[in-house]
Amino acid sequence: MAAIVAVALFILFISSSVNALSLNYYDKTCPRLDSTVTTAVKKAIKNDKTVPAALLRMHFHDCFIRGCDASVLLQSKGKNKAEKDGPPNISLHAFYVIDNAKKAVEALCPGVVSCADILALSARDAVALSGGPTWEVPKGRKDGRISKASETIQLPAPTLNISQLQQSFSQRGLSSKDLVALSGGHTLGFAHCSSFQNRIHKFNTTQDVDPSLHPSFAANLRSICPAHNKAKNAGTALDSTTAGFDNAYFKLLLQGKSVFSSDQALLTAPTTKALVSKFASSQMEFRDAFVKSMIKMSSITGGQEIRLDCKVVR
Repeated sequence: MAAIVAVALFILFISSSVNALSLNYYDKTCPRLDSTVTTAVKKAIKNDKTVPAALLRMHFHDCFIRGCDASVLLQSKGKNKAEKDGPPNISLHAFYVIDNAKKAVEALCPGVVSCADILALSARDAVALSGGPTWEVPKGRKDGRISKASETIQLPAPTLNISQLQQSFSQRGLSSKDLVALSGGHTLGFAHCSSFQNRIHKFNTTQDVDPSLHPSFAANLRSICPAHNKAKNAGTALDSTTAGFDNAYFKLLLQGKSVFSSDQALLTAPTTKALVSKFASSQMEFRDAFVKSMIKMSSITGGQEIRLDCKVVR
């Protein structure tokens, strides 16, 4: 009960301290917003179990470029290559879920709700419908008009070390605790070979494999992703319970069974290592921290308008 009260107070603080975001933003103008988005997300998950991870990653990648302004949804046009076509975003998918939710919302409340808010709500639903926590999403984001593939270089790469990760998060007003908690989102998802081959082939001049990897885990990764892998979609789940939101990611990390270098990096600083251990031993601690960090991250605002079609600017 205490944890629920703490999260509620935290949401109220965020809602009052971030420009224009409010828990009751659409209470009068679109009261059925939340349930409409949830219905669209639920329908998509029923047909495709990869949707939750896709939506959570999409929201993260959106917020880390120009704030949570739905710029990740925009299509490339003419000579402008949009964010979704930037190298880190090539594997993003399930954009249709946002399009379907937006269409349903527009039928109820035309021209009222931003694509950015729909994406934030969808990410929340992705977690909740995978067995994770749910929370009230502060709303009132606006959609951005600018989307550049070149700016996706700002996204934290899976090869970053701990100081680089902390700097990336700090630049967006996020703490080391937020870094560890949000990394726990890797409990959902899949990694292509290209994102972790640096750990299993030619790790350095003297070792082929990252010595921090558990030997049997490393051998399994090498069998899935041989040195000259030709299979485009080859890769591995990011934890052992890929369709369920839990703290298995942290438990595996402590066993040397993390996939990305950036995951392993969390163990290289005392503060972040202690948080990994705390979240590995307490599902409740992780869930509580994840909710607070998601609300904080999703409150990085940056847009100016309400897009009627999430893929194009007016």
